Amino acid sequence: MGTELPPLRVEPITRATLALFAGASGDHVPLHIDIDVARAAGLSDVFAHGMLSMAYLGRLLTGWVPQHRIRSYRVRFAAITPVHARPVCAGRVTSVENGLATLELAVTLADGTITLTGEAVIDLR
Repeated sequence: MGTELPPLRVEPITRATLALFAGASGDHVPLHIDIDVARAAGLSDVFAHGMLSMAYLGRLLTGWVPQHRIRSYRVRFAAITPVHARPVCAGRVTSVENGLATLELAVTLADGTITLTGEAVIDLR
């Protein structure tokens, strides 16, 4: 218990990253890829898809254990991830019972903003 996963430090989120993710995910919401739409909505720029941060957390997990050991994985979107941000994904084991580890997960920006929180259950057997 208390074991921390090695953090996953993501490269800065670029406009190309957002465009590629939009194509791969089918999420073409203009707020993620069109600066004019973002500004019309009162934002200074586009921002990353929440599911992109979830994918990065998934990469954190599969960097720690093989995918087939992940029993559950859920997240809560807490804040936006602006373009050019450098998210850091972290995980910590909060309990182990019957060979199953429960992990607390988070994605944090350099200014301390937590953009995503979550939980995963991993089979350690």
